[in-house]
Amino acid sequence: MALQFELDVDLDRILQEKFTNEFRKGYVTVNGVCLPKRYEEFAKAIEEFEVRDDDVWVCSFPKTGTTWTQEMIWCIANNMDLEGAKVPLPERFPFLEHSILFDYTTIIPRHPEVHLHQLVSDSVSYASSKTSPRFIKTHLPFRLLPRQLRTGEKQPKILYVARDPKDTCVSYYHHCRLLEGYRGDFNSFCRLFLGAKVCFAPFWDHVLGFWNRRSYPNVLFLKYEDMKSDLTSVIRRSATFLGNTMSEDQVKMLLEHLSFENMKSNPSVNYEEAVEMNRKLKLIDVDGDFIRSGKVNQWQGEMAEDVVDRFDRETKEQLSSQDFVF
Repeated sequence: MALQFELDVDLDRILQEKFTNEFRKGYVTVNGVCLPKRYEEFAKAIEEFEVRDDDVWVCSFPKTGTTWTQEMIWCIANNMDLEGAKVPLPERFPFLEHSILFDYTTIIPRHPEVHLHQLVSDSVSYASSKTSPRFIKTHLPFRLLPRQLRTGEKQPKILYVARDPKDTCVSYYHHCRLLEGYRGDFNSFCRLFLGAKVCFAPFWDHVLGFWNRRSYPNVLFLKYEDMKSDLTSVIRRSATFLGNTMSEDQVKMLLEHLSFENMKSNPSVNYEEAVEMNRKLKLIDVDGDFIRSGKVNQWQGEMAEDVVDRFDRETKEQLSSQDFVF
């Protein structure tokens, strides 16, 4: 027990020294989940959020293919309206708890056309205000989702996307350096990830919270690796789940739209403005893009062997009683 306590203290020190700044003041643990302290200001609003039966929710741990899945689902549900897809994804498919991530909302400029100030300063209200059918993204684990969703009082469509934890960690590290001001090295980030000291962790609990509900009629569980190996099948599964029919031409059109090259160059999904804003605020001093690699097994070029072993042991232990593999 003493050793575990010392480990927790050390990880908390790394978190405080390398992952806080003037825009993120600290962290809290809520029902075992690591979250920015600002979550406390929105906890009640999230718990009491009015869910609608015709909502479509994309849920995930960060950096598991969320943006890719959002764009796929929005296009399927909107009959391949690629003109409408030029509207920035955060407006078409708002991030429910975006406002908990940072404390810099008072300096976000008001923009009457895209409602950027409200989208960032009170993302819960912004998501609530959207007309039906709403498309909502969240990284919250199942146990912290709005009450009406957890209890089944409302039955929106829920799509969950999972990804290998090692690749997730690599991608999350680069994301946090680019968008969340992380100043530590990769090895320290891996320790934080394994110790459930990054936002929305623990990772394995997050995945299993949705995997164990995969048989629910309103839940579709997807894997990033399947999307990479056979996106056509995933598109058709998702369309069937949403009650949509897609022609062969529409599927081909969507495959092209969702290609890595097109996603990376598409300003409506690649968060160029957010990256640039962070540079202006001096939150980051690194180069990079939001859509970075998209590869499977990218960990092989970045993770030390002993870290790989720790990840594999943790995955085996967490999933030993589950009929699930990444």
